[in-house]
Amino acid sequence: MAEKRVALFVDVQNIYYTTRQFYNSHFDYNAFWALVSKGRKITKAIAYAIDRGDPKQRQFQDILRAIGFEVKLKPYIHRSDGTSKGDWDVGITLDVMSWAPEVDIIALASGDGDFDLLLQKAQQDFGLQTEVYSVEALTASSLIQSSSHFIPITHDLLLPIRKAKNSQQKATNTI
Repeated sequence: MAEKRVALFVDVQNIYYTTRQFYNSHFDYNAFWALVSKGRKITKAIAYAIDRGDPKQRQFQDILRAIGFEVKLKPYIHRSDGTSKGDWDVGITLDVMSWAPEVDIIALASGDGDFDLLLQKAQQDFGLQTEVYSVEALTASSLIQSSSHFIPITHDLLLPIRKAKNSQQKATNTI
């Protein structure tokens, strides 16, 4: 029996904010890759992020690339009315539909309910299995219900947030 082919799509902002809010942790992309690829072949993996030009962000994007992700970036837009935007919903949707004929499974890391119709369409039109990985308490119930399999992000997919030492601690450590 041939390995199942998986296309993996990560809504980086959604995963970042939900894991931080609910668990006060970072998402472990290495553990996630290992979980999704176990016994299967990742055909395509795309991480969708917002580019603010921050050096730490660029370092994180390089880590994602080293794991195997293609990183797609959109500029962070700050509007004159004080609101901001950085949304990949249409881009993710287009890529999912482009890759659907090439794979057996669509794996989506996001809790955004806007993707419920996308998963239903992938299942109906292509006969695909769909998986959603997200923080259950912060995931739209319509997204959970529309997926073939819901896999909650729990402690095995998390990394602790390292506390940066402030200048006073640094000074104390050097005395």
